[in-house]
Amino acid sequence: MPPIPPLLGARRASTDPSGDTAPDDRGAFDDALDDAELRTARAALTQGRRQAARSLLRHTGDDWDRRGHRLTVLAREPYAAAWAQDWVRAEPGSADAAALYALALVQRALRGKEDPDRAREACTTAAALAPADPTPWLGLLLLAHARGPEREVLGTFTELRRRHPEHHHAHHLLIARLAERPSGGRAEAHEVYDLAELAAAQAPADSPLAVLPVVAYAERYRVLAATGLAPADPAASGHWSGPRVRRFLHAAFDWWLEWEHDEHPRRHLDLNHLAFALSCAGRPAEAAALFQRIGEHATPAPWSYAHRDPVAAFDAARARALGQ
Repeated sequence: MPPIPPLLGARRASTDPSGDTAPDDRGAFDDALDDAELRTARAALTQGRRQAARSLLRHTGDDWDRRGHRLTVLAREPYAAAWAQDWVRAEPGSADAAALYALALVQRALRGKEDPDRAREACTTAAALAPADPTPWLGLLLLAHARGPEREVLGTFTELRRRHPEHHHAHHLLIARLAERPSGGRAEAHEVYDLAELAAAQAPADSPLAVLPVVAYAERYRVLAATGLAPADPAASGHWSGPRVRRFLHAAFDWWLEWEHDEHPRRHLDLNHLAFALSCAGRPAEAAALFQRIGEHATPAPWSYAHRDPVAAFDAARARALGQ
């Protein structure tokens, strides 16, 4: 992907943040998704047993998407920062310890319980211990996405992408932020669609970034609905009826049929975005196939967009698609 041009002087749209990392207070969603080893390590960590998490991170290796996913989920645990800090003190050269500590401080900062500058410093320290690891940069990108100016988002994404060009979570965060740029043209001419389409085209044929243009449409709908430019019912918005989005949906569904890999740690987020879009576009048969594959692994995004109850929205769309 070529450098993303800055939009000088543009104001960020006033919206709720992307639901990609949004917690659900009722516990209806499990951000570990279908990673059984991660769920086991997280459960042990909540009970004060730390070895499972240490072993999990050691064996994850340089599977960067999985490492980012696992560290982000572990970092959301209430006592992750305290445990990781003890680990850092015991093993000051451990890249795993430093990365978990950094991500835990990032999660605390996002909840307003930590100084963002302290979280940034921890990410910088972790990055120095493992220069090839994009995960500390993911922590910086999470902070920039939520709180920083666009130039910080773009600069951090560039550094992360140097280390892992197909980083799934990073692309989702970038697209969510760029969707907030004002639109100066036709409905389907927003630059976030251009960038998502380019990233999908430049990725390998089996890359889940093939679904990124559909994610871009969902993020743009989030912005339009939050700013009063689209109705709260996404299926009634007309957002999914244009020729460009129909082409994106066709390409993404065909990719899923041919290339979908069961082992990608965040694939259920893509499946939820695609099921959401197909449901809104009035394509229940295709949506039904995706709901069957999603099973119990619903995600808050994009079902929560336009201030909807994500559980109710997911259940209603699934029932319609499956004829229940």
